[in-house]
Amino acid sequence: MTTASVDPQEIAKFSAMADAWWDPHGKFAALHKFNPVRLSFIRDMAAAHFGRDAKSLKPFSGLKLLDIGCGGGLLSEPMARLGFSVTGVDAAEKNVKTAEAHAMGQKLDLAYRCATAESLAAEPARFDVILNMEVVEHVADLSEFLAACAALLAPGGLMFVATINKTLKSLALAKIGAEYVLGWLPRGTHDWNRFVAPALLRAMLEDKGLEILKLQGVSFDPLAWDWRLSGDIDVNYMVVAEK
Repeated sequence: MTTASVDPQEIAKFSAMADAWWDPHGKFAALHKFNPVRLSFIRDMAAAHFGRDAKSLKPFSGLKLLDIGCGGGLLSEPMARLGFSVTGVDAAEKNVKTAEAHAMGQKLDLAYRCATAESLAAEPARFDVILNMEVVEHVADLSEFLAACAALLAPGGLMFVATINKTLKSLALAKIGAEYVLGWLPRGTHDWNRFVAPALLRAMLEDKGLEILKLQGVSFDPLAWDWRLSGDIDVNYMVVAEK
């Protein structure tokens, strides 16, 4: 994978951890803990946008979803269970093989590909929902990457972007605290220089023809030892944009 957005060092880093994706106590334990709050946020926002009943068995039947940087499939599988026709893509072949192996036999409308946003944008398929969850802080050329993602989104579709703000607070908590103090993430998982301020992300998405619908903070509650939606965007946040 040699497109502008792909950083070979990032691909190598996550390829080396590919076998650990589905271990809730392993290297991706923090992501497993984070998963429920982002899943419910995506479900509720998409249901409201497309006029679907979030409480029904498969509320999103008939809609196509693209999970970019899908890793081992932690989001792709539950999205398929909600009725989406899911395509999960990752630039790391080892991640794709892990995701395929875990999904095998589950009879989900789910397909995985080793690909990039740029390579997919050259194809005719377009998607009702695109997920860019914890991805943009790892790409080499953010503008090129978002341009390709915007091209892949169908008119009226939703793009979800989850990332980390570039603040001193995020340096202390998401980088130093998470990697070096608490050990929630392997050291070197993130580069603070690649964290993205909401204003920059908003400007880039709007430049690609998208309208920002929601900016949502996500915070860790140490008392409940769990993640929750909040008004604090100083560290983790999610953006929802419409084409």
